Amino acid sequence: MKRFRCAEVVELVTVYLEDALDEPARLGMEQHLACCGECGHRLDQFRAVIGVLGALPSEEDLRGDVRDRLLSAFRDRHRRGA
Repeated sequence: MKRFRCAEVVELVTVYLEDALDEPARLGMEQHLACCGECGHRLDQFRAVIGVLGALPSEEDLRGDVRDRLLSAFRDRHRRGA
C-alpha cells in the first residue's frame, strides 16, 4: 500500500471523491486521511463545496434577465479590478 504525503492527497482528492483510485491508492489515501486532521478537514471542505455547487441551478435554468444581470455584474466587477 502506498503511503501518501499531504501534497499528494491534495493533488488526488478529486480523483478520490470520484472513486477513481485503484485499490492500493484508495487504501493509502484513506489511511492518510484517518491520521491527518488537516487533510481530513480539506476533504470535508471539498465535499461541502461540491454539495453547494450541486445545489445551484444550471445556467439553462436561469431566466434570461437574471442571467444577463449576473453576467453584467461579473463584467463590471472584473473591469473595476475587484
